[in-house]
Amino acid sequence: MNISKTLKLNNGREIPVVGLGTYKSRRGEVEDAVKIAVDVGYRHFDCAWLYGNEAEVGKALEETISKGKVKREDLFITSKLWNNFHAKKKVVPMLRETLANLRLDYVDLYLIHWPFAFKETASLWPINEGEGAYSDIDYLETWQGMEECVNLGLAKSIGVSNFNAHQIERLLKNCEIKPVCNQVEVNPNLNQKKLIQFCKQHDIVVVGYCPLGRSEYAGTPGFPDPTIFDPKVAEIAQKYKKTPAQVVLNYLVSLGISVIPKSVTKSRIIENIDIFDFKFDPEDVAYLDSCNKNQRVCPLSEFDTHKYYSFHTEY
Repeated sequence: MNISKTLKLNNGREIPVVGLGTYKSRRGEVEDAVKIAVDVGYRHFDCAWLYGNEAEVGKALEETISKGKVKREDLFITSKLWNNFHAKKKVVPMLRETLANLRLDYVDLYLIHWPFAFKETASLWPINEGEGAYSDIDYLETWQGMEECVNLGLAKSIGVSNFNAHQIERLLKNCEIKPVCNQVEVNPNLNQKKLIQFCKQHDIVVVGYCPLGRSEYAGTPGFPDPTIFDPKVAEIAQKYKKTPAQVVLNYLVSLGISVIPKSVTKSRIIENIDIFDFKFDPEDVAYLDSCNKNQRVCPLSEFDTHKYYSFHTEY
């Protein structure tokens, strides 16, 4: 049974297949979660300026490094540039702010969080501000700022998040430094096989967020129920003496992607990385494949009139 625990990026660096997501992890919880995760073997931590908790993540990382539990070079830290700061001149200053919060000299991966921009004067989540909040800054301009982050040594690798295939193709035709990664929602309800295949053809690694869905919205009309609550998935889990979450995560990494499940609960943090010691029978893979509904838990449809909104196309 050999699922590799790292994936090779197109610049020769490696990204661990399982990382700890920190979105919506509350202050007072995320610091402990990061320390626990390091102790149980996580080396990949997914952060973002928007999450508002990078300072606490940084405190935990600094402590684990200073205690000799892990070396900085063994960690893989991702952060993301938020939509209000897409102007080329803002990219490096925003990464410097993130680095100050994380108490780091560099990140391993810096991503454009979404392809569409908001005005710098708009609020960070301008759902009630209409199209007046939109900026038409082209993500190609933003990418020039991202490349500067690499040239300055502030980011080892750069990539994108929530980009569709057309946007990636356009970027590839207009870049000096190729993106190593596209971070998108991937779970059995939205297995993204076409986008994953497209990215593989271009030597771009897919990192899947919300791999377990969003259980806090389970039962909401029109919202896809997480596959971890599927009775058939529970049966599959019993068969392999695993949990439904471990079944889902094993299935997703077998698609050749990295996943970043989020948790602040010690037992779940341990569970989510303990997924490499079993392999499905073909009928179980077929069932998990059949769960695909192309339904997103994170469509950001409030902004679907933006010219760079990415989810109008199939992939």
